[in-house]
Amino acid sequence: MADQVRASHILLMYKGSSRSTATRSKEEAQGQIDDLSRQLAEGADFGALASQHSDCPSGKQHGDLGTFGKGQMVPESEKAAFGLDVGGVSGVIETAFGYHIVKRTG
Repeated sequence: MADQVRASHILLMYKGSSRSTATRSKEEAQGQIDDLSRQLAEGADFGALASQHSDCPSGKQHGDLGTFGKGQMVPESEKAAFGLDVGGVSGVIETAFGYHIVKRTG
């Protein structure tokens, strides 16, 4: 297993999630992230969707989180990133920050 990975993500926060300024409900966020996951499965461009929809500042860089090692990300996202092959995309992941989709890019 790699010591470091490079990954991108799409984050949809909801009212009440950690550090959120979002006004959408948890149910609305889940519906939107499920739709984005479906679009990705149908071949949509990850970076374009991240730029258009992600609530994380990384969205401005097409979702790029850069390179990171273990212990640097929330456990759920870290597990997904380290568990994917390069180019692989996770399913929907829930953390205290909201709903994520992770793509391993390196």
